[in-house]
Amino acid sequence: MSNDFTLIEPKFVPPLDPGFRPAVLANRAFQREVAASGAGVPLVLGLERADGSVSRFETTVFPEGHARAGANRMYVERIVKFLLWQRGGWKVYVGGPKSVGAYIAECYADGGRQDFDYHFMGEDVYEKTFTVVSCDASEVPPEQESTKPLGRHLDGCRIGFDLGASDRKVSAVIDGEAVFSEEVVWEPRKQSDPSYHYNEVMAALKTAASKMPRVDAIGGSSAGVYINNRAMIASLFRGVPKDRFDEVKGMFLRIRDELGVPLEIVNDGEVTALAGSMSLEDNGVLGIALGSSEAGGYVTLDGNITGWLNELAFAPVDYSPDAPADEWSGDKGVGALYFSQQCVFRLAPKAGIDLPADVTDAERLKAVQAKLEAGDEGATNIWRSMGYYMGYALAHYADFYELKHVLVLGRCTSGKGGDLIVNGAKEVLEAEFPELAASINVMLPDEKARRVGQSIAAASLPAIE
Repeated sequence: MSNDFTLIEPKFVPPLDPGFRPAVLANRAFQREVAASGAGVPLVLGLERADGSVSRFETTVFPEGHARAGANRMYVERIVKFLLWQRGGWKVYVGGPKSVGAYIAECYADGGRQDFDYHFMGEDVYEKTFTVVSCDASEVPPEQESTKPLGRHLDGCRIGFDLGASDRKVSAVIDGEAVFSEEVVWEPRKQSDPSYHYNEVMAALKTAASKMPRVDAIGGSSAGVYINNRAMIASLFRGVPKDRFDEVKGMFLRIRDELGVPLEIVNDGEVTALAGSMSLEDNGVLGIALGSSEAGGYVTLDGNITGWLNELAFAPVDYSPDAPADEWSGDKGVGALYFSQQCVFRLAPKAGIDLPADVTDAERLKAVQAKLEAGDEGATNIWRSMGYYMGYALAHYADFYELKHVLVLGRCTSGKGGDLIVNGAKEVLEAEFPELAASINVMLPDEKARRVGQSIAAASLPAIE
């Protein structure tokens, strides 16, 4: 038999992407093959974060010397990649066949295939040297996870903001009711001067403050990794040179001190999930925001958040060797290219749609959405493709999260697009994964919440002292 990892063609082929090969189908086929062989051996992955917490993921693979042992490498590498961006970690334990551990160490090394992840997860996020430890399954440390409550504070006069790559949103909220919301188009990724970011955020906060008698607290969300209100790394600030990054890293602490009120900022995906949990009055929520990129966040079955990254934009969902490559990380088949305006722009030429030049990305997206609302077949096929992508991705996510609800929102879900995505996802789940279709509620918020719900939920983040 071939040592190649077997990819599976989906029953629901995205109209504009016949080469799509879902991660979930390949992983499940591999597991069935290992089980049928009767020769499977345990493989345990452990991911350690800076605070000493450890995540574990357990699976089975072919043993050393087996005719199919070569297929272990891609299977495990793609799971490591997913876990790193879902849960985070600066040290990865690979407990299992030594050849697998050696391959992961080779990939996740300075100058290796996953050089971006090596530096990002090491010095950029956790401020340590990224390390891979190859060991026996029994030597992987035990799981040590912790969770904590997030937000849900509705008292007083609050400001909530949400910083996206195409627009910034802000809301003034009094005792849980939004009295003002605003969206302003901006292009932060093209700005190298940290003062641009500071001035734009302050302008939003001052506008919202003018709509209330006072400001008691400020909560915010943004793409990127935030630890203790510091921006460890964020695509919004990719234009800022490294020697000036400290100015944006501590920007929100500066704003907090200048305004003299409690301020909390977290990853935008966390606020997406929080918004869903608050509106549903239930837990076990995965929030997925389809905007300039893909944002993910998770509220546990207990109603808390984890210390995980939930950066699903960089987690692989397509294993095709011809999958598109992300411009920042360089990896192929990752979520941002399937669940964001990047997907719309990628598929537009295949749909026969010419994108307008010399306009912002937000205006470019609106132009394609206008065609969708007008019934254009090519535009409809873009969102039908995204719906099928979503169905297979949700089944994949369900292998890594305990889910009751999935809330899908963001700029790409406005108008007809949201229904096409959710309906397509449900069609896939019902036919290919009926057990998940019966147990997971996939839904859209209403139109207003889709667009500004994150900034309103963000306002609930800080407690008033």
